[in-house]
Amino acid sequence: MDGSMSQTVTGAVDAPFYLPQDDECAVFSAAHANGLPLILKGPTGCGKTRFVAHMAAKLGRKLYTVACHDDLAAADLIGRYLLKGGETVWVDGPLTRAVREGAICYLDEVVEARKDVTVVLHPLTDDRRILPVDRTGEELEAAPGFMLVASYNPGYQNILKTLKPSTRQRFLSVEFDFPKPDLEVRVVAQESGLDEGRVHSLVRLAGKLRALKGQDIEEGVSTRLVVYAATLIAQGMGVERAVQAAMIEPLSDDEDVKRGLLDLVTAVFG
Repeated sequence: MDGSMSQTVTGAVDAPFYLPQDDECAVFSAAHANGLPLILKGPTGCGKTRFVAHMAAKLGRKLYTVACHDDLAAADLIGRYLLKGGETVWVDGPLTRAVREGAICYLDEVVEARKDVTVVLHPLTDDRRILPVDRTGEELEAAPGFMLVASYNPGYQNILKTLKPSTRQRFLSVEFDFPKPDLEVRVVAQESGLDEGRVHSLVRLAGKLRALKGQDIEEGVSTRLVVYAATLIAQGMGVERAVQAAMIEPLSDDEDVKRGLLDLVTAVFG
C-alpha cells in the first residue's frame, strides 16, 4: 500500500506461546466456526495481539494484522489503484485479501482509525458477510474461514475515540486484563528466559505500579514491559537499571513522578 499503516502478514505456523487466562480460546474458536466478528477489549500490552496470533496459528488461518492510527482510511484496508510499470493496476488491501482468502483480519486499536473505516466493516459484521469494493465494482462475499477481529483499550480512549454502540453491538466481545500474578510469572519467565524465582519480584512491582494508574501515571506497566525488564536481567544487566529502563522510563517523562516510582522499586527490591 502507501506506507500509511503498519501491517503484518503471517501464515499458518507453530502457535506462538500463549497461556489462557479464562475461556477466551473457546470463545474465539466458536466465533470463528460460526463466522462471527470479535472485539478484544483491554489495556495495552496485556496479550491481545499475541492471543490473536496464537489462535490464528491454532486454527491454521493466515493472519493479516493492521496497526490502526489516525490517518488509516478505508482505502488502506480495501485497496487502491497504483501506478506500476507505466500501468494503473488495482492492489487489494489487507482486509480485501483476508475476505478473498478466508483469512483472519485483525485491526489493532481500531478506534484510532478514521470514521470511514467502521462504515466499511458493517457489511462484514452481519449475516451478509460482504465487502463492497466501490472502486472495482465488486461485492465480495467472505470466503469460508474469514474472521474479523478488532481490539481497543477502553480505559485509555477518551469520549471522542470510542466505538459507537451501533458498531460495538455487531461484535462478540471478550475483556482482557493483565494476567493474574502466578500466570504472569510463567509468561514472563517463558518469554525472557529468566527463572521464575527472580521474575516474582518483577511481577509484584508491576502490580504496585498498576495500582497507581490514574494517579501518578496514565497507564499501568504492561506485561510486555515486564518481559523486557526480565530479558535485560537474564542477559546480565543489574536489576535496578533494567527496571528503570523497561518499567519506569516508559511510564512517565515527569522527573518527580519517576523519582517516586524508583522509590517503589527500592521498596520492592531493597
